[in-house]
This record gives sequence, structure tokens and C-alpha cells, in this order.
Amino acid sequence: MENQNTPPSESEPPPPPTPQKKQIFILSGQSNMAGRGGVDRWHGQWDGVVPAECQPHPTILRLSADLHWEAAHEPLHFDIDTRKVCGVGPGMSFSNAVRERVGPVALVPCAVGGTAIKEWARGQHLYENMVRRAKASVADGEGEIMGLLWYQGESDTSTLHDAEAYQLNMETLIHNVRLDLSLPYLPIIQVWLS
Repeated sequence: MENQNTPPSESEPPPPPTPQKKQIFILSGQSNMAGRGGVDRWHGQWDGVVPAECQPHPTILRLSADLHWEAAHEPLHFDIDTRKVCGVGPGMSFSNAVRERVGPVALVPCAVGGTAIKEWARGQHLYENMVRRAKASVADGEGEIMGLLWYQGESDTSTLHDAEAYQLNMETLIHNVRLDLSLPYLPIIQVWLS
């Protein structure tokens, strides 16, 4: 019987490294998250310019509209926010900024431009689609949801009533997402414009 405390012989290859799980981030909100950078609003075309911090990387994936993992590249939301032309958004720059610290990054694009927070309430199409996509992202057991990046609110500034209701609506959204994904401490990163 071989002593279990002896190192493996030089002829035995070392065990393969354990692959890192995908660190999954949900991208949600409205047009700024969906990506309007470089889009000429008068001609409805994206200029195709991708800044250095938004370049693709082999360790960054995205969940397509048909729920398949693929290499991530700008525009991330091209098959999600289909009512308008998408360009550069914050998803790729975020991923490139964190990938060396957290390992492989996987993005779940869900943002749709021109939407109000009430359209992201539980029971509404946008909310239910976001939750469905988030659950699909972990169905293979090869990743874990690390956070939700939220960039939305401009559509809720047109009336005083909508602006005053925003905080409660946002708190309700956070509560519901954490509950529906069974992630009670899911970090929510919210962009705040002042």
C-alpha cells in the first residue's frame, strides 16, 4: 500500500486545475445600460467604435436572447433591446475592470431603453424576463450570480409623482429580485445621476 503522504511520482501528471465558476452579473435598466454610446440618434446607426476598456476578452461571456453562452462583445444588448439601435454600454468596461480579480465574467443582458421602473415590477414582462434569464444563467451549475447592475431612472423624472415614488419602487424591486432568485444578500449596483 502506497503511503498517502508521499508526493506523486514525477511520472504522474499533476491533477488538472479546477475550472473557475463563471461570476455572473445581471445588466438591467434602460437605454444607458442597454448601450447608446456611439449611436447617432438622428440616423439610427451605431458608429462601431469600441473603446479600449470595452474590448472583448476570452474570459467574458454573455447570455444571448436564446439563452446560450457566447463570447461577449459590444453591443451587448443587440438581441435584447431590439426596438432601438444599441451601441456601447457599461457592461464590457465593468467586466474588463473586474475580470482579473474575480475570474471568468458572464453577463446577462436584460436592459430595455425608454422603460419606467413600474415596467420592472414583479408580474410585468421585463421583470419576469430578467428573472427567467438570471435563473437560466445558473442552470448548468457552472456559475453563480454575483450582482445586478442597475442603470435606470430617467423615465421616472417626467412627473413629480413618478420621481417621489421611485425610491419605494426601487426598494420593492430589490426585495423581489433577491426573493425570486433566492439570493437574500445579492449586491445591487445602482448608477445614481444627480
